[in-house]
Amino acid sequence: MSLVQHLPALQVAVPLLAAPLCAMMVRPRIAWLFATLAAWATFAVSLAIFHRVLDRGLILYEMGGWAPPLGIGHAVDPLNALLLVLVSGMAAIVMPAARPGVGVEVAPRAQRLFFTLALLALTGMLGIAITGDAFNLYVFLEVSSLASYALVATGADRRATTAAFNYLVQGTIGAMFILIGIGLIYMMTGTLNMADMAVRLREARDTAPVQAALAFIVVGAGIKFAVFPAHVWMPNAYTYAPSLVSAFFGATATKVGAYILIRFIFNVFGVDFAFGEMRIGWALIPLGLAGAFVGSLVAIWQDDLKRMLAYSSVAQVGYIAAAIGYANRDGLIAAIVHVFNHGLMKGALFLVMACVILRLGKADMRSFRGLGRRMPVTMGCFVVAGLSMIGVPFTVGFISKWYLVVGALDAGLWPVAALVVLSSLLAIVYIWRVVETAYFREADGPRTREAPAMLLAPTLLLTVLCVAFGVATEFTVGVAGSAADMLGVLP
Repeated sequence: MSLVQHLPALQVAVPLLAAPLCAMMVRPRIAWLFATLAAWATFAVSLAIFHRVLDRGLILYEMGGWAPPLGIGHAVDPLNALLLVLVSGMAAIVMPAARPGVGVEVAPRAQRLFFTLALLALTGMLGIAITGDAFNLYVFLEVSSLASYALVATGADRRATTAAFNYLVQGTIGAMFILIGIGLIYMMTGTLNMADMAVRLREARDTAPVQAALAFIVVGAGIKFAVFPAHVWMPNAYTYAPSLVSAFFGATATKVGAYILIRFIFNVFGVDFAFGEMRIGWALIPLGLAGAFVGSLVAIWQDDLKRMLAYSSVAQVGYIAAAIGYANRDGLIAAIVHVFNHGLMKGALFLVMACVILRLGKADMRSFRGLGRRMPVTMGCFVVAGLSMIGVPFTVGFISKWYLVVGALDAGLWPVAALVVLSSLLAIVYIWRVVETAYFREADGPRTREAPAMLLAPTLLLTVLCVAFGVATEFTVGVAGSAADMLGVLP
């Protein structure tokens, strides 16, 4: 058997094995270099898997040669193949930038642990995306979550510890709900393989345990996904974590929660049961729209720009939740496309914050005065990524908003389409506040220069991708369409 056939196992094994090796390295610089190489190798594996999925379709891999449902298997289709590329790609982009950024925001004695935890968080997210076993998904969720809590706590601000603790408490509640849901399904089906679950649940959908299982998993995934009003862990976690952690989590963490929700609703429970009998769309759409408005309105009044971006993420998560609630093909395409596109946008914006913090030590509105002249490349990246967040044509944000509106109209929900457009306009206000401060206010801080190339280059790359995938839409929209077709979504 060739190495290519073992790529699904390597996807998780590479960062998992690299993490303890990274912890053994004495010098932080060597630990960073090793973690970067591991992230690049992981990204290469995900690209190879993605190519095979597009070329051959669904990939099934049996761990240890034991066939599911007795054994644990990996299953890769266009949906999780795209997520694997996003998560590993963001790690490959952010990890090189971590050297200058972490050197400022993380104590030297904690840096080796920082890179170890980053690899463990990466392992957990990739494991969630690739596994075909429900309990294995929960295990990887805990691996990712525990590493994430510790990464948030490495922030230099004393409030990072409190933010990490709140994140831990609420994250644990979300994971517990997911575990209870999985347990109820197992009780009724006798299997943990998600494909097998889907088949056996067809005969047990009218039972109370299965109905309760759907409720538990939707609530648990909603907490991990930061759907309003279960978003309260996110603002402080993203604000007080090191900027590189905020960039990585802002681009990936909530997207993994969205994946869990999509996978269970469409694959395990089925569209007819989840939306036809249980009517979960009646909850997802209102909560999603509420999050879009609340997140954007609160973002407008923030002076700490990392907190502003965190509340902006609450709004963007709301769009994804609402799109899932449409229960039609265009809505699911909108959700999947926005999972990928928002990862690019928010990763670029948080890296801009990392550049500013590296030079100025903070990222509040006052420190941005005159920054358009002092750090023109950095602010140029902010403007482009900010325009994408608004949904300006020729950016990835426009593609997401287009399908969000089309999906709502296809579902006959024209008031929802109007509300999506209206809430998107609120992004103009908080993005313009920063632009106006940076370009039309006199600088009152110290003279500065651009961030080092190692940090600025990844920021530029993500900014370019925000435009590239906004013009060449065949990649994301085509993959999302294939994923929607395989998930059996309603027309």
